[in-house]
Formats: sequence, structure tokens, C-alpha cells
Amino acid sequence: MNKTKLYIFFNILACSSLFSMDIKSKKLYNETAYIPSQCYTKTVSDIDENILHNPCYTCHTQNKEPNFTLRDADLQEAYDFPAAAFKNPWTNLFKDRTRQIEKISDEEILNYIRKDNYLDKEGNIILKNKLVKLSKDWDFNENGKWDGYIPDLYFNFDKEGFDKDKNGEYTGWRAFAYYPFLGTFWPTNGSTDDVLIRLPKIFQEDEQGNFDLEVYKLNLSIVESLIKQKTIEISQIDERKYSVDLNQNGKLDKASKIVFKWQKPSFDIKTKKISNFTMSYVGFARKQLINNDILIAPGLYPKGTEFIHSVRYIDIDKNNKIIMSKRLKELRYAVKKSWNNYSQLSNLGLEEIKAKHDYPDRVDIFNGNMEIGVNNKRGWFYQGFIEDKSGDLRPQSYEETLFCIGCHSNIGAVADSTFVFQRKFEKNTHAQGWYHWSQKGFENIVDKLLPNGQSEYVRYLKENSAGDEFRSNDEIEKKFFKVNWQKDEENIRKDLISKLENPKIDLKQEWKFKLEELEKIKNDISYLILPSKQRALKLNKAYKVIVDEQSYIYGRDPIIKKAKNVHKELKRGTMTNLEKVLK
Repeated sequence: MNKTKLYIFFNILACSSLFSMDIKSKKLYNETAYIPSQCYTKTVSDIDENILHNPCYTCHTQNKEPNFTLRDADLQEAYDFPAAAFKNPWTNLFKDRTRQIEKISDEEILNYIRKDNYLDKEGNIILKNKLVKLSKDWDFNENGKWDGYIPDLYFNFDKEGFDKDKNGEYTGWRAFAYYPFLGTFWPTNGSTDDVLIRLPKIFQEDEQGNFDLEVYKLNLSIVESLIKQKTIEISQIDERKYSVDLNQNGKLDKASKIVFKWQKPSFDIKTKKISNFTMSYVGFARKQLINNDILIAPGLYPKGTEFIHSVRYIDIDKNNKIIMSKRLKELRYAVKKSWNNYSQLSNLGLEEIKAKHDYPDRVDIFNGNMEIGVNNKRGWFYQGFIEDKSGDLRPQSYEETLFCIGCHSNIGAVADSTFVFQRKFEKNTHAQGWYHWSQKGFENIVDKLLPNGQSEYVRYLKENSAGDEFRSNDEIEKKFFKVNWQKDEENIRKDLISKLENPKIDLKQEWKFKLEELEKIKNDISYLILPSKQRALKLNKAYKVIVDEQSYIYGRDPIIKKAKNVHKELKRGTMTNLEKVLK
């Protein structure tokens, strides 16, 4: 059977009731599942080659050390894929879900997404119980126990975003609010979500090894300063309690900020020890740092750092306000299992560049499995759980997890393989950004101000001329653009010609935007990123169809109609033409 016939055969199987997936298998339908569907976006408009759309800059941007992803911004200029990825494997993009969606009533989908599939009525974690009583179908190495992460998050938050279990004890997880990453991760494009962080126990304890909430809060703020590589304001504390000069003023006194100031520490050849750290953790972690049992550096999380990311449907409350659903689509987990220093990370970046040059068609290989997760080569393991056909959470297969790795490894936008902790809210925001979205929504949050004076979300609309990578969000198009890219082809051509004849007109702004609408985003991002009730229901239904099919390996984007602005197939050397605007 040739490759094309095999491709069709697997697609038929995915929609067949006879299709039974073995989630323990490491056999791949899509060996480049780490290249996301968004990377197949057409950047040149079908209407006119002078109309360019650039969502690529959001991920492929100038890296910041120690993210040694060299020349990542250059990837905006070409579809630089290995040959195995030339044929777009994300075939769910090209399915019209209209009829299937129409068969699902509003009442049916709302009842479905409002049923909790994570906690039972007694507040117990459903998935935890299943993993403790492990089914053979989930036991990858057949050792009788689950070797990956067992969920211990209760989504029970205090006023500072700390999670507590059924007995009121701290789980270590802390929620934080952040600017959702551009495009795909806006609720208007398919899902609501949240992110939580947990540092190892030594960062939660005082020097005697006892749990200390203030110590933990300080260490989280120190990590925030290191990851953002900037000064972070905190509630005032007495530095003398911790013997650490947090505000870097040369003495131990009252501090109301973690000052980011870093100089290379000393290394003693005889003792093989690092000392004279410019910045330090507090509590028991400080003792561990002095002993070199743990390490510290700008742009890097400490070893043992964990993240949880829940992805959910879009619910609507009684006031027609968009909120997170009770039901989880996915529970994503990441843990940093090893420390890589700057030299090791730099060498890895250089090795990847050389490999890409010498073997352009070589497919990346990532170690791991569905139980322990997938290793991104930079010390992190990623693991996930996703809805089964009945709506219960199950472990993701190796291939379904591979889907996460391309973004969480070697692109310019990440900091130590993560996206949003560096986007966490800070001073002059509710609880200084330490809260869960269920405690406060997106309303009246101002757009992120960029160094050049633009605001971030407005810039995205201007660069991309759309509200998502696939340019399929009609709701954003109608609200913020004067033109309809899909329908007004002839009018756009005429308008563009007239504007080209007038060199004073800014083609990227004035002629196509409703500028008064863009201004509203600057003071309230919810005006852009939250969908209407009608759109939310359609997106929920579109994703439910994918759940029923269990066809995640063909794409999990909730596409309502066939994607028109996505390449089905590429040839070697295909360019994006974005070099015109990049220069």
C-alpha cells in the first residue's frame, strides 16, 4: 500500500466505530507531529500577493539567552520543513463540521461541558483514583503502577491563588494570571485555559525544613524575576530574616522589590564549587544553593519546577458572561527533571542548527512514552491527559503528546521551554497577578504595552490582518476590519490599487482597520479575546465532534468550516514572502 492510500486508510479508520486506539503504542501516523498545524498557514493572500499575513512572528522571534534558539526569527521567511512534513497531516483542518454541529443542540452541549470530569461529587480527583488502580491498557511498561504524574490539584484557591486540598492543606500549586499567548490561545479561537506553577518542597520551607508560606511566596517572586530578567515588586519584607539582599542595595533592610542584578558567580577549581551568587533563593533553598545541591541562573527555572495547564470548553453564565467550563478537554503537565547550564544549552542550539543544515530531511526524535511523558531535550518532560470517547480523561498517547513538544522546545518565544510565566501580570493588577481565572475574568484588563509604544494584541491584528492563524475567525474580522477578506475580493483589489497610488497611506493600518474599535482593546482585552455566546457554542460543538471521533492525531483545532488559508501540501523551498515586510 503506497503512502497516499495509507494516509486515506488511516483517516477512514479514525472516523470508524471499528477504530480502536492503543494509547500505549509509539507507532506514529504523523512522524512530524511536533510541527503544529498553525505552521501551515498561508501568509500570502489569495486575493492579492501584496497582501501579507504574518502570525509567524509571535513564536519565531528573536530569542533571549539562555534560550539559545539561534536564527529562529529567520523561520518567518520559509516553510523550512523536512520532506516528511510537506504533506499537511492535520487533515481535520479540511473537514466541514457544519452538519455535525447542527445535530448538537445548545442544551446538549451546555449540559455536557458543565459536567465535571475532573472532580467527583465528593471532591475526589477522578483521574487520580484511576491511576492508582491502574488498568493494563494504561500501563506502558507493565510494572503495575503509573510512573508519570498523578494529578493532585484541587482547583480550590485562596485569595492569593494557592490551591488547597480537601483537608485545607496547601498542595504547593499556585495559579497566576497572564496575557494569553497570541492567536490560538485566545478563548475566541476555541478554548478557555489556565496555568499553575509549583516549585519543589525545598523552596516552600524555611532553613529548618518547615513549611513557610512567606518563604514560598518570596521564592516564587525570585523565580519570576529570574525568568523575566527584570525587577519585580513585592509586599515589603525584612531581609534580615533570610540573610539575602533582595533589593540589591548592599545591606539587609526592608525590601519591597526583587531587584534583578546578575554577575557571573565564582568557580573554585579545587572544591569544584560555585559561589558568590549575585541573586539567591531564601529559606532551605538558600542552604541548598550554597551547597550547590541546586543551581540558579537568569532565564532558567530551578530543577523540579512543575506546571499544570488545564484546557477547557467555553461556558456562559446566567449573565451571558464567558467563563471556564467545569469539563476539561485536556490536563497538561510539565516537570523540569534536569538542569542544563548555558554552555550545554548553547551547544544544543548549535547542534540543532548543524543537523538542520547537514540533514534537512531528518525528522526530530524525542524520547519518552505516554506514561512518563516526552523529553524535550532541554530537561523538561511533558505529559498530558485528554478526553476519551465518553468524555472521561485518559492519558495521551506518545503521538498526542508529541504534539506539544515542537512549541515547548526550540522556538524564540519561550523562556526555558515555557510560554506564559514571563507573561504573568505584575504590580497594579489584582493580587499582583497571583489568582485563578475563576476568581476574576479578563474584563477591564489593559493590553500589554510594548517597548515601541504599541500594544501587543493590537499589533497582532495589524501584523496578521486577522484574529487567528487560520484567518477563520469571522467574528473578529467583522468587528475590527473594514474589509471582509473572504467575500469582498474585488473591492479589496480596487481599494488596494488606489492606496498604492498614494504613498502616504500606511497599507498595514489605515485602509483596512476600524481604528475606533482597536482603541477599545487597549483598555479591555476581553473586547477582543472573548467570543460571543453563539460563537462559543459552535466552537464547543466542533471540538465535541473531534472527541467523538477520537481523531486528535489529525488535529484538535475546533474548525467549524474547512480551513481555506492553510497549505495542504508544500514543496521544498516554499517561501512565505514575509521577507518583504520583515525588511
